[in-house]
Amino acid sequence: MPQDFVESQLPAGVKAELRGLPKELAEIVGAHIWAAGRYVDVDPDLAFRHAEAARRRAGRLPIVREAAAETAYAAGEFAVALREFRAIRRLSGGDELIPVIADCERALGRPRDALEVLGELSPTTKDVWLRIECLLVEAGVRADLGQRAEAKRLLQAAISRRVGPPFGQARLRYAYANLLEEDGDLAGAREWFTSAAALDENAELDISDRLATLDGVVLPDFLDEDEDEDEPIAEEADEADESTDAEAGEPIDDEGDEPTDDEADEDDESDVEAEAEPDDDADGLPADDDEHDEDAERAFDAQAPDSDEEQH
Repeated sequence: MPQDFVESQLPAGVKAELRGLPKELAEIVGAHIWAAGRYVDVDPDLAFRHAEAARRRAGRLPIVREAAAETAYAAGEFAVALREFRAIRRLSGGDELIPVIADCERALGRPRDALEVLGELSPTTKDVWLRIECLLVEAGVRADLGQRAEAKRLLQAAISRRVGPPFGQARLRYAYANLLEEDGDLAGAREWFTSAAALDENAELDISDRLATLDGVVLPDFLDEDEDEDEPIAEEADEADESTDAEAGEPIDDEGDEPTDDEADEDDESDVEAEAEPDDDADGLPADDDEHDEDAERAFDAQAPDSDEEQH
């Protein structure tokens, strides 16, 4: 397990779900979930391996499934992310996961399937953030299909109607500027990146980098400093690879096997039973977008912090 894991740092909801597991197993799974959350933004691949370690041991817990989906998405393991997000949606219902499911389909080279998923969004939803996320994904899909004019129209309409809070508008303008840059309109792209920056109060988007690129400015290289800061993470990743090799002969619960789509559906069903210009005029916003025996546990505890085979 991660050497610096402290159980008290786990959210109450996670602890509640882990109570259904044997104490020692719950500690192992909890540590991997904690590490997955810790590293997802700085080392998505390592976070994904931690989430997969938890999934192999307790893959039917919702919190484990969520960790597997989110880290897979962050690490670019879109086939795994799609499978887990779809399973979560089947269990919980709702439209909240439509944008990420559609984006996974898009990343896997299935734009038509992505549009079909986006079409499942209720036209009466009042969740503005959900509509913005769906719209951003749809614009990207349209651009992938060569429908760049339609992609721009979607974004222009939402921008001109000032849909959503400031950061939502910043993301819409950023996406629009990106399309302009790809089309060779560098002046227009600069204008809209600048407009997006004015609404990105916490500088969450990489607008400064994009503007610097447009202006031909070379930003300072802090690579060496970053590498020094990331050394502990790199060491943990190496240890994870070593423990993955050591675990190659460890029995794995059938719940960790890769299911087919039909098997996944049956498993999930059984689980449910058991448990543009800122002021331009435009038309309205389109309706878019897993117990192992005691020997295995002792073997795991004697090993390095994190493990896990990568999966795609």
